Amino acid sequence: MTAPAATPPSLEPDPRDASRLRLRGRWTLRHANELGAALRQAPEGVSGIDATGVERLDSLGVLQLLRFADRRDIDFGNFRFDDRHRSLIAAIEDVADDRPRRKREYGFAAALGRLGFAVHDNAKEVVALVSFLGENLVKLLRALKEPGRFRATATVHHMEQVGLDAVPLVILLSYLVGAVIAFLGANILADFGATIFVVELVSIAFLREFGVLLTAIILAGRTASAFTAQIGAMVSREEVDAIRTLGLDPIDLLVLPRLIALVVMLPLLTFIAMIAGLLGGLSVGAFDLGIPPQAYFARMQEQMELRHFLVGMAKAPIFAVIIGLIGCLEGLQVEGTAQSVGERTTSSVVQAISLVIVLDAVAAIWFMQMGW
Repeated sequence: MTAPAATPPSLEPDPRDASRLRLRGRWTLRHANELGAALRQAPEGVSGIDATGVERLDSLGVLQLLRFADRRDIDFGNFRFDDRHRSLIAAIEDVADDRPRRKREYGFAAALGRLGFAVHDNAKEVVALVSFLGENLVKLLRALKEPGRFRATATVHHMEQVGLDAVPLVILLSYLVGAVIAFLGANILADFGATIFVVELVSIAFLREFGVLLTAIILAGRTASAFTAQIGAMVSREEVDAIRTLGLDPIDLLVLPRLIALVVMLPLLTFIAMIAGLLGGLSVGAFDLGIPPQAYFARMQEQMELRHFLVGMAKAPIFAVIIGLIGCLEGLQVEGTAQSVGERTTSSVVQAISLVIVLDAVAAIWFMQMGW
């Protein structure tokens, strides 16, 4: 016994109202071609459609009727459907809502409003960062009173990732920047016959500013992003919630080991960057400026003061705390999606680099005013 043939979709004028159409047959994906052809043949001036006679209706049929209503400028509320199809139609209407996006407003008032929202958001980030700093200080004091909370293995692991793995990159960039500063300084000072002052230029620049600043920027891009991505991935996989469920503190497990590792390793990397930058200046002086290494070292020993080195090293722990706090805080603020992880990672790098440069500029002005 053969199954009855499927009834193709069709439409005809309503005998009671010539401006309305009556639908028959199966308005489904199987009859997609016939469905489109039937709607294209519909006469002009249609004000509504009676679809109560439709045998079967799927999402394609509803979408085609929605688009037909849009093309003919017909109110979809004038379409009548069987009660069996109303739930499907309601669901398709919700997902097929393609209202145009709100256009960006221009003008002084709109720009002022966007500026206000940006300032408000940045102020919230600053408050959150200060609050996070206070929370970490409290948890650190608690760990000192209860040494069992201290995660030595995790701290050493992060010290290796943060410090040892970054040594080649820090040495290479610092050496090249020291050589570039020596080249530029020599070109200017040669006009005044004062090429020998390249020694002071490179030494002061790297001991006070470039050593710690280059190292902090490298770690802000390399380490802050890694912290955010690692913790953010744990948040998105609900591992942080599992840690809390087990009665453990995510600050003790995830934040403090990373923060301590940065505070310990950034000063050491800064010292390495200073040495590499000075060697870069020495190489340029020896091979391009005709200053023998013995004369270079003698000049450096005569003119350099310990305060320049101490000024640069004093900023390293502060930058380490800033980079670590921003990287971990942004990771904990991930909302659970891959897009959120990417956005927070980008935000952590931008915030860390920007704040490091701002603090370095403020510190440089303060030390100069203090005569240090």
